Amino acid sequence: MSRELELKELYLGFRDPKTIKAYAKLIEKEAQKLDCDINIMEVCGGHTHTIMKYGLIQLLPKNVKFIHGPGCPVCIMPKERIDHAYILAGQKDMIVVTLGDMIKVPGSFGSLQDARSKGADVRFVYSPADTLKIAEQNPDKTVLFFAIGFETTTPMTAALINQVIQKDIKNILFHINHVTVPEPMRVLLDDETNKIDAFIGPAHVSVISGSRIYGEFVRDYKKPVVVSGFEPVDVIKSVYMLVKQFSQKRCEVKVEYSRSVTHDGNIEAQKLNEKFFEKREHFRWRGIGDIAQSALKLKDEFVYLDAEIIYKDILPSRKIDDHKLCICGDILKGKANPKDCKVFGKACTPSSPLGSCMVSSEGACAAYYKYGEILICNTNI
Repeated sequence: MSRELELKELYLGFRDPKTIKAYAKLIEKEAQKLDCDINIMEVCGGHTHTIMKYGLIQLLPKNVKFIHGPGCPVCIMPKERIDHAYILAGQKDMIVVTLGDMIKVPGSFGSLQDARSKGADVRFVYSPADTLKIAEQNPDKTVLFFAIGFETTTPMTAALINQVIQKDIKNILFHINHVTVPEPMRVLLDDETNKIDAFIGPAHVSVISGSRIYGEFVRDYKKPVVVSGFEPVDVIKSVYMLVKQFSQKRCEVKVEYSRSVTHDGNIEAQKLNEKFFEKREHFRWRGIGDIAQSALKLKDEFVYLDAEIIYKDILPSRKIDDHKLCICGDILKGKANPKDCKVFGKACTPSSPLGSCMVSSEGACAAYYKYGEILICNTNI
């Protein structure tokens, strides 16, 4: 059997309808032992899309429910940070480089895509390392890397900084917007109105940080966590692992995504992050608010690379609220469903988003808009 065929069969195995339905039956069996509802928050937007695309909501018993959490780095980016990127894109001889959906997120002046339509040089890349080539090809321009992402992408930014320093590249600057997962999870649980009983932990974040970062939620909050992969079999199996913990009256951190996640994570990546970054005192999460120690910034010794410091006189510090009709904040907190929003699918669509949950491809609103019909008639399983 060829390696290509082996990989194909492995891939299809994680989407096998029979396996998915078998886990659904196991969940139902365990759930029957319970006399309460279980509200499971999937922290990562990638999990939300899997849940919607494969109709996993339909397969669960009525007392097992999903709550969609804040796990999308684009969704939680406040407007004032987007305004920074927009303003910097308008500076003379400036090239702004960023990842994926960030280019479409609207700030108070517009999106980076709008800035580009007005003549700004804005480019999106698949890897931060592509910034080096752009800088090399444009020696007379300042290339600004607008860095976003959770722990998953932080080491890639750190690796880029490392190369910039080693190669003594003079025309690359950084605007750092990396955020970390445990702090918002803690804030959500500290809210007395929260309905969270358990977490499906983010896979790629955990590859870097390890499953050990979730220990506090078991120890201090008595909330079990299962770190899950992104395929439908991964997610449904993770739900089963959580429901079984409840039926057996256990509370533990478990790793379903054991093919990639360890307890300690990627130590070398962690060391690289620690070399260049330190915690910010505060960072405002869109829809959630200020969260202490929840984001990173460049250490003082690298201030000469920090666009926030270099351009501080032109970058606004005011806080900017979302559209009054947008309920992304409640959705990110797990207190509302996208379809609870009055403008969902009407004034707010992927082509004309009012809020970040719709503009991001990993946002909960985008998932409901794209796959919502599956809740009525599921044809994927």
